[in-house]
Amino acid sequence: MTTELAIRVKDLHKQYPGRDGPVHAVAGIDLEIRRGECFGLLGPNGAGKTTTVEIMEGLTRPTSGEVEILGLRWEDGDAAIRERIGVTLQETRFPDKETVRELLTVFRSFYRQGLTADEAIARVSLETKANALIEQLSGGQQQRLAVAVSLVGDPDVLFLDEPTTGLDPQSRRQLWDVIHGLGESGRTVLLTTHYMDEAERLCDRVAVIDHGKIIALGSPAELIARLGGDHIIEFALGGEGPPLDTDALGGLDSVLSARIDADGYSLTAGEPHRAIPALLDALGAQERPLARLTTRHVSLEDVFVSLTGRHLRDDVAEEPSPARRGGRRRRSRA
Repeated sequence: MTTELAIRVKDLHKQYPGRDGPVHAVAGIDLEIRRGECFGLLGPNGAGKTTTVEIMEGLTRPTSGEVEILGLRWEDGDAAIRERIGVTLQETRFPDKETVRELLTVFRSFYRQGLTADEAIARVSLETKANALIEQLSGGQQQRLAVAVSLVGDPDVLFLDEPTTGLDPQSRRQLWDVIHGLGESGRTVLLTTHYMDEAERLCDRVAVIDHGKIIALGSPAELIARLGGDHIIEFALGGEGPPLDTDALGGLDSVLSARIDADGYSLTAGEPHRAIPALLDALGAQERPLARLTTRHVSLEDVFVSLTGRHLRDDVAEEPSPARRGGRRRRSRA
């Protein structure tokens, strides 16, 4: 048994029937997540991220491959695994007329051991709402309550599926504090998110998944360093004219790569004080007026776009897996 690993995935495959043959939602994923690590799984819609997580959570069976959670396999230790994991789903509906404490007391009864309802409430800083009805909670408070539900069994591994989607900035940061505290307490956290700043802030390592395969793996800093440059120069042109040649832009002084964005161009550069004058000279020679120019440091979002050719939040419909079809996924792990 692999004791130093919280999660081990080997050669994982999942196929679904399709009109033109099998659809390979997961196409050979290998992954090891250490105990006490906050690990981010990133990918555009339809990349296989959700299916991979559902297999880890025991909601979906793989077509082939191996999954171990805390050294146990779902086919051998189903009940033992459920006692030791917590799951927060993308969307959860709780009974409106129950109080926070009542709901957590119910979920605590599913486990042989764990936190008290009040201990779980304190972990997510909802003490002042313990006796409030769930319908009286804000969206951010309900999300923190969902995390408290996943914590009430005192799990070793938590799966947090886009826990801050749709929240206002203040509520997001409150949940960040909760998630950061989970890592400090030694729990393993698997986080999926559509926010690159969230992954950079919270995750020790991230994996980028696309077309059912992992295409990059490492710490946020390591992945950013692989892009090569320290700065991004973004600009747009005014007036009419043909698109600029990205190969020519990529050959400018200190520019490492160039791409067309939705409303302009993006250059990755090592030294912007050299790249910007070179860019201005090139645009001046072509008599192309500059409408906008900004510079910033390279981020994980830039790495993602470089790897996949699209932004993480591109609006692409994701084919729901069977675990999601016919209604929302269940909250209970009992």
